[in-house]
Amino acid sequence: MPNKPNAVMKEKVAQRAGRSQLHETVRLHLGFMLLGVICLVVSLLAVPMRVILPRMLSQRIGRKLIAKASRNYLRLLDYMGICRFDLAALDALQDGPAMIIAPNHPSLLDAIMILSRLPNAACIMKADIVNSVLFGAGARLAGYISNTPLRTMVQLAVADLQHGSHLLLFPEGTRTTRFPVGPVQGTTGLIAKYAGVPVQTIFIETNSGFLGKGWSLLWTPKMPVTYRIRLGKRFDPPRDTAQFASELDHYFQSELAHAQLPDFPVSQPSA
Repeated sequence: MPNKPNAVMKEKVAQRAGRSQLHETVRLHLGFMLLGVICLVVSLLAVPMRVILPRMLSQRIGRKLIAKASRNYLRLLDYMGICRFDLAALDALQDGPAMIIAPNHPSLLDAIMILSRLPNAACIMKADIVNSVLFGAGARLAGYISNTPLRTMVQLAVADLQHGSHLLLFPEGTRTTRFPVGPVQGTTGLIAKYAGVPVQTIFIETNSGFLGKGWSLLWTPKMPVTYRIRLGKRFDPPRDTAQFASELDHYFQSELAHAQLPDFPVSQPSA
């Protein structure tokens, strides 16, 4: 008999935890659905604009459209309590000269975060994203660049930078595969060298592995997932691309080795 109140209390706590987890899972998948709706709306607007408007005008409008859509989506995630974002550091780059924006890549949300604050940015994307039904029309309207073939990618990226744009390029080439940052590829230095533009490093810090490499869409993280962006060093255009890749790799490793959000424990997916 003396243990009955404790058992009842534990059962109530377990029930509340279960309801909370279910609520978070529903919110998360609603967030995914909203992204699909936003991408569909952008695609419906992109198709006629790309046909009717001159290329440079449609590209400029497309980038601003994606920036606005991205910013609104992040606001929705914040309003729903799924994520918290501190992206204010990016505002200092909006009116800056042509440069490569080079962040680490812990999450699928990284490009959305950065493009939401940089309406004059091109983006190098995987070919299957540029050609996808959901994202392709908007990406082509904005003049985003496929990562294959390599020679064409470099030529298009250099041309875009020479027109004064920013270029979002993840030096790892994919989402981070090892903590704190994956191996840096030579593409960033190669494009910077031929375009004669600096490389602005950016650090994305998060308290969760949410949407990182190997994260299943069926997993629910502890919410809110928190992201903070800070600006790093701006490197001059390199002369030796191999040496630059090594220097960039060392710099990212050093800066991110102890990066954390001290007010938030690292969140793990719910079972």
